[in-house]
Amino acid sequence: MSGVGVRVRVGYSLGSVATGSFGTVPGLLLLPYLTDTLGIAAAAAGAIVLLPKALDVVLNPIAGRISDRHQSTRGPRRPFLLGGGLALAVCFALLFAAPDLDSQAFDAAWVLVAFVGCATAYAFFQVPYVAMPAEITDDPTDRTRMMTWRVAVLTIAILISGGSAPAIRDALGGRDGYRAMGLTVALLLVIGTLGAYYGTRSAPIGQPRETTGTLREQLRVVAQDANFRRLLTTLVLQALALGSLLAGIDYLARYVLRNPAAASIGFVCVVGPALLVSPLWLAIGNKLGKKTGFLIASAVLGVGVLSLSTAQHVPSWCVYLAIAVVGVGFTGVQVFPLAMLPDVAAVDAARSGIRRAGVFTGIWTAGETLGLALGPGLYALVLAAGGYVSSTNRDAIQPDSALTAIVLGLSVVPALLIAVSFISLRRYRLTADEVLEAR
Repeated sequence: MSGVGVRVRVGYSLGSVATGSFGTVPGLLLLPYLTDTLGIAAAAAGAIVLLPKALDVVLNPIAGRISDRHQSTRGPRRPFLLGGGLALAVCFALLFAAPDLDSQAFDAAWVLVAFVGCATAYAFFQVPYVAMPAEITDDPTDRTRMMTWRVAVLTIAILISGGSAPAIRDALGGRDGYRAMGLTVALLLVIGTLGAYYGTRSAPIGQPRETTGTLREQLRVVAQDANFRRLLTTLVLQALALGSLLAGIDYLARYVLRNPAAASIGFVCVVGPALLVSPLWLAIGNKLGKKTGFLIASAVLGVGVLSLSTAQHVPSWCVYLAIAVVGVGFTGVQVFPLAMLPDVAAVDAARSGIRRAGVFTGIWTAGETLGLALGPGLYALVLAAGGYVSSTNRDAIQPDSALTAIVLGLSVVPALLIAVSFISLRRYRLTADEVLEAR
């Protein structure tokens, strides 16, 4: 199976409209919604953001195992795309639609329950979705090409959802603004779901392999794969860094740059360069290898986020330039690991004769989800340490220590995490020859 057609590549990539929107908007706006609209203390708000996503650490491998064992004329994965994606859209619309009963306890409980629903539905969409490339094609170059298309759509989805969500919120203001934003993003989730489901209906799904052993046994086998462990460790650390960065953008815009529209401008600065450099990262991967490309992209990302540490002392255009550098690196750190994971799963399947792509991707997406969830939680702790003042008034006066915390939490902290991720990434050993032998 190789030479995946344009129709399938486009159809598969449309799923990133859903993953990009859900991966961006809660990380960007849920923490500010809790602290600055519902008035919930930063530490408690961080816990609300974290706990539902932490559930996915357990749930995602289960979702992968279920989809591994599922038999359907539509393929083992596609039915879960439809059900999980539509359920996610409903739960997301509810997430920001809490009725105003003048009770912080009720508001917190509503958000927590709705976010648990989102996390559960997303697990049954994302895990099968990420598992599909290993079964659609056995050509590693084709997988990289698929991931490049996917990341191109992902960056557009981030632009649309991340750029428009704050603007919609600010246009209406208050709870009504968040409700309208929630419905708009829910529509994007439906579009991504239907696009991926119908767009991949002609995709080959490979020869099904036997799925043996209990979930615990398969998890143990997957955990013993050294290359997968190293790739996963890198992913979690970088997801934690990106989660912290994303959580801080709205605070940076309002309290440091003093321009609420800066959050939307920042997303344009991220996505504009990303759309241009996607072919460049593909060329680098083809010439130097995926691991080397991943290392270069990580370095660019680290330089970009560290540059944001000067945000309090430089003109706004310098901040936007640093964000653009982040966008260049972000594109690469999305392309390469997503292309490397199917290689690891395919080599394992060739050696064992057992289909475990769903288990691999279940653990993978659990790690990514946990990192992205811990990021806002970590950022909330930095805010709390800086004395951030939560209030139902979004223009509350913040002490200088809180302004410093806002900047450090989205710059120095992510840069340190990215630096640590180099240790595990450099130890990744799977070669192109081993991947080709597994075909």
